[in-house]
Amino acid sequence: MNLIAERLDRISPSQTIAITAKARALKAAGKNVISLSAGEPDFDTPQNVKDAAIRAIQAGETKYTDVAGTKALREAAANYFQREHGVEYKPEEIVVSTGGKQVIFNAMLATMGEGDEAVIPAPCWVSYPDIVALAEGKSVIVPAGQNQGFKITPEQLEAAITPRTKWFILNNPSNPTGAAYSESELKALAEVLLRHPDVWVFTDDIYEKLVYGGFKSKTIVAVEPRLKDRTVTMNGCSKAWAMTGWRIGFAGAPLKLIKAMDKLQGQSTSNTSSISQAAAVEALNGPQDSVEAMRVVYEKRRDLVVGMLNKASGIHCLVPEGAFYVFPSVHGCLGKTAASGKTINSDEDFVTALLEDEGVAAVHGSAFMFPGHFRISYATDDASLIEACTRIQRFCAGLK
Repeated sequence: MNLIAERLDRISPSQTIAITAKARALKAAGKNVISLSAGEPDFDTPQNVKDAAIRAIQAGETKYTDVAGTKALREAAANYFQREHGVEYKPEEIVVSTGGKQVIFNAMLATMGEGDEAVIPAPCWVSYPDIVALAEGKSVIVPAGQNQGFKITPEQLEAAITPRTKWFILNNPSNPTGAAYSESELKALAEVLLRHPDVWVFTDDIYEKLVYGGFKSKTIVAVEPRLKDRTVTMNGCSKAWAMTGWRIGFAGAPLKLIKAMDKLQGQSTSNTSSISQAAAVEALNGPQDSVEAMRVVYEKRRDLVVGMLNKASGIHCLVPEGAFYVFPSVHGCLGKTAASGKTINSDEDFVTALLEDEGVAAVHGSAFMFPGHFRISYATDDASLIEACTRIQRFCAGLK
């Protein structure tokens, strides 16, 4: 009898986590490695947020909470959606989960049946297709290349929708590309969705506070309120407030779906950490100057990295609107041989040779359903970014 369930055959281990682990192992073996593979801020959690957690511990707020989150945090999340976007959710229309990933998992598992489809623009975050697969659904991947700014068109969305489409999953700004949809671009996608009333929308806005060059973040329900009764608006504290380890994701959605997600979560993790929830209340309600300070630094790093990468032979890198990633093309490097003798036939060959030869860890584009590219996270210090990009330039110059 096979011990491992068949459902696990539908998914793969997270490739971003795998590359980060490989880089860590090389470091432990004494190799000088600069890891640009993890999507994690290098900043510390703001002091006022940490202080709120300490106060919660001292006040004995260490017990179980409601499965969907404390009343205080659900109110804070509702206030956040109202303040940032003018979108009204009642506290009972909010669910708090152990990170944004659990919000996505709960929504898909609570709604999808065998053969139901989820339309996912690519490049996409590595976990979306696997979560859909665990929910017995089918991912319909819609590619959008550099020539269209890594953003799908309304025509592509229309062509991808079938009678089996249950979800359209939108990540705005995007991991891995940093591409962000403007208000007019969201409006055009919303017009398509209005013609398909059975299609639900999941918008992952986790990077929305990290946008640059005067870009204004929008969420799709704010642009088209008629979609509100079939949209999950997801956010969290991991990225903008540098709270990855605190594991706080939250979402607003119609009450019937919130209840279903609450039911599922009640039989898996129950509530997320009560201490983390107290910290998240402060993150959402407290001073926001630390978020802006981090955003300013990220913008400078973005410009530094894009400038240096575009001086590397065979690489072309767009300037992203948000997040803290770049997703350059390596098409000009394919078919060549590295100085170490390794042939570069794919984006995976490129990042493998780059790690082994130069000690720079990045993630290959195929992991994000979009080969021929690689992802770099610039959520690290300037000196490391300059050194890493210098090594990439040297590596590319050595390709023959």
